[in-house]
Amino acid sequence: MKRRFDFVGLWGGLLAALLLVAPAAAQKRYDVEVVAVYPHDSSAFTQGLFFKDGALFESTGLEGASTLRRVKLETGEVLQKASLPPGVFGEGVAPFGDKILALTWRHGTGFVYDAETFREVSRFTYVGEGWGLTSDGKRLIMSDGTDVLRILDPSSFAQTGRIQVVHKGKPLRNLNELEWIDGEIFANVWMTDYIVRINPETGEVVGVIDAKALRAKLVAEFGPAHGPDAVLNGLAWDAEGRRLFVTGKMWPRLFEVRLTERKR
Repeated sequence: MKRRFDFVGLWGGLLAALLLVAPAAAQKRYDVEVVAVYPHDSSAFTQGLFFKDGALFESTGLEGASTLRRVKLETGEVLQKASLPPGVFGEGVAPFGDKILALTWRHGTGFVYDAETFREVSRFTYVGEGWGLTSDGKRLIMSDGTDVLRILDPSSFAQTGRIQVVHKGKPLRNLNELEWIDGEIFANVWMTDYIVRINPETGEVVGVIDAKALRAKLVAEFGPAHGPDAVLNGLAWDAEGRRLFVTGKMWPRLFEVRLTERKR
């Protein structure tokens, strides 16, 4: 589910507790240091995010309100927008070549857009739910809410492999928005304030990022008025500028952050 129900909130708490425990010997822990703060559309139910050619690209969810957007980083202004069909719930997006690929939650359909015009070029299908999407430049990597990431061929969209994600020997579920950064997969863990760094070869969580400081900043500025759906979700990496951007569903701010490793 991408809207919270009581049992999901409980499961999110259990996941957070799991990620809070002492890390394994080879696993690093990080806090986030805010480098810069930018406006973000507080009505955007953020599902996917990436940075390309000097702009942010964002997908939003909810049936009847799902969109693909090009956003000006400095102001949060929506420069370009395409609406998904009204009956679908938009999910993760990723660029590949001159196209943008967009998932849907339970519709079993992905959309292929021209990256410049946002014109729909084609569609593809998959079994099960679609959550997050990223690429290592050769393959697509898709999350579906389980502990398994699917590897997809970028031309046929056929599944060609899988990565089971484990945290200290145990499956880690609720992997959501994904971003490929310097040979690792970064993933939001849904319903928590944590981001994990995943070794794509082994599926092992090699790092846990505690992003609770971002929520604290929002509360300090806007008060505790965020509903249960307003969770951390949205990772974008500016490879050229070496900048990491993080936001959440219906967050009025987008943060540029720097990771600071905790001392043991």
